[in-house]
Amino acid sequence: MNRHRIHSLLCMLTFFAMICCPCYLIADSEQILFEQSQLGTTLAETGEEQSQVCVRKGLFFSPECGTLFQWSEGTGCSGGPQLDQPLVTDRPNFTSTSVTVGKGVTQIEFGYTYLDSKAGGLDVRYQSFGEFLFRQGILVDWLEFRIDFSPLQQSTEAGTFQNTTFGTQDLDLALQFALTPQTGLLPEMAIIVSMSVPTGSPAFTSNQVDPGIDWIYSWDLNDFLSIAASTQGYRTVDTSGQSYLEFAQSCSVGYTLSKKLGAFTEWFALIPSGATTAQTQHYFDAGFTYLINNNLQLDVSAGVGLNDAADGYFMGAGCSIRFP
Repeated sequence: MNRHRIHSLLCMLTFFAMICCPCYLIADSEQILFEQSQLGTTLAETGEEQSQVCVRKGLFFSPECGTLFQWSEGTGCSGGPQLDQPLVTDRPNFTSTSVTVGKGVTQIEFGYTYLDSKAGGLDVRYQSFGEFLFRQGILVDWLEFRIDFSPLQQSTEAGTFQNTTFGTQDLDLALQFALTPQTGLLPEMAIIVSMSVPTGSPAFTSNQVDPGIDWIYSWDLNDFLSIAASTQGYRTVDTSGQSYLEFAQSCSVGYTLSKKLGAFTEWFALIPSGATTAQTQHYFDAGFTYLINNNLQLDVSAGVGLNDAADGYFMGAGCSIRFP
């Protein structure tokens, strides 16, 4: 019994030692070197003598760094909004950005999309005018307020029958939180918490408040290639008016072709849960961005449905402006 207690005590001590100072136990822990003179001793007295400081790795709360957390402690701040760099936008791909705009910064994104869909023997076309997204950094660098809405036109054809409806979609309100910067293989992450407000036209409103959440994670692999992915969940309604949960998964690959020209390719899927008529839809899209200057960007994109349940194709163009 005593031997068992001694063994348990040693295990507990080892565990707490790994938490308190992992640099003595983990081989890949980083080291920070600085000259002894910084501790009050002159170089004449110490020569090239150096000391080691333990750097702890994990998830550390650091809201003063522009993100809520850092992946390591004791190495200073990294990540957060970079106002001296080109703006980072949600357009034109499906995957949202993992970077907030920064405290006091306003960013406006807008565009146009044409979508063609054939379902149930009907030829349905949508035109989205505006696709207005207002982003405002509030209080701190890692917090952003967002408003999203768009006028919409729906045209339905079935033989000689044709009907066109024009209106607006529900207003979408959201808060985005920048969680972490990228550190090596550890991703840059953000989360968007949203809710729709039933302000839309009768043909396009869900007539209820629909909550949603979006978790975004991304990596810059080199000066040419970057990867971003997101996992979303939100409540919506199907064509029969029934409310259900829809999950969305996306993966986008970005390419830097020059200082001004960029491109992307992307796959995303809409996965319903509890719907009577909605089915899983898979899409592929691609596009280009052109940077006029660090605060102004143009974009074009197009996509296609990959299965029978998905819409036929869509295309669009837009613009994003940052006001630092």
